[in-house]
Amino acid sequence: MKFIDSHAHYNSKQFNSDRSALLNALPTKGVELIINVGYDLPSSRASIKLAEEYPHVYATVGVHPHDAKSLTDKGLETLKHLCKHEKVVALGEIGLDFYHNFSPADVQRDWFVRQLELAHQVDIPVAIHSRDANDEVFAIIEKSPVRQGVIHSFSGDAVLAAAYVEMGFYIGISGVVTFDKATTLKQAVAAIPLDRILMETDAPYLTPAPYRGKRNESPYLVYVAREIARIKGISPEEVCMQTSENVKKLFTIELSD
Repeated sequence: MKFIDSHAHYNSKQFNSDRSALLNALPTKGVELIINVGYDLPSSRASIKLAEEYPHVYATVGVHPHDAKSLTDKGLETLKHLCKHEKVVALGEIGLDFYHNFSPADVQRDWFVRQLELAHQVDIPVAIHSRDANDEVFAIIEKSPVRQGVIHSFSGDAVLAAAYVEMGFYIGISGVVTFDKATTLKQAVAAIPLDRILMETDAPYLTPAPYRGKRNESPYLVYVAREIARIKGISPEEVCMQTSENVKKLFTIELSD
């Protein structure tokens, strides 16, 4: 099976010891492509650097709600410039996180709105982070002009997923779907059309069963594919094929055979 990891962080320090060897080996393990996601200005630049070095890596740039307090008008202009890079396919991850509150809530809201405006201005999709903020994230996006993107590591229910799909968004499904207690997420996956699902690792985080607790890597998406397939009563191969097509469509990526 070939598959695409739509959200990973290979610039993370957890990969410092073997990053090059791991990224070089991924295509031999079925990983066709990786979207490496920025979360502040340094990681956004690092994502671009990885994308320049590895043909099968693409990048996003953006400032995560954790780091919203560090963003400035000058920083937003820098993001605008980075968005012009030929291998940058989205603005993200951006959004709200009221679980950790590493940045004040009002600061998170302000920079989320402004980054959405930037994404609309430069006409690229968004990768949305939402933790303990599902209703407010949806309300902010609904009021914005942005209608292309993915809800990263979706944590809502089937009703919220349907509302996002109706708005034009894709739903990112991570290793959490393999957890026994993820009943609500499994129900959402059952209801989401397959042509609106992206698979993701969030590597090095959110490792699926049976490797939960260990460092996550793109090849472990096989377990996500198997669980989606089980829920929907289809083959893992069909899941991989369709979700890969979804990534290419959303991020406007054309791969040669």
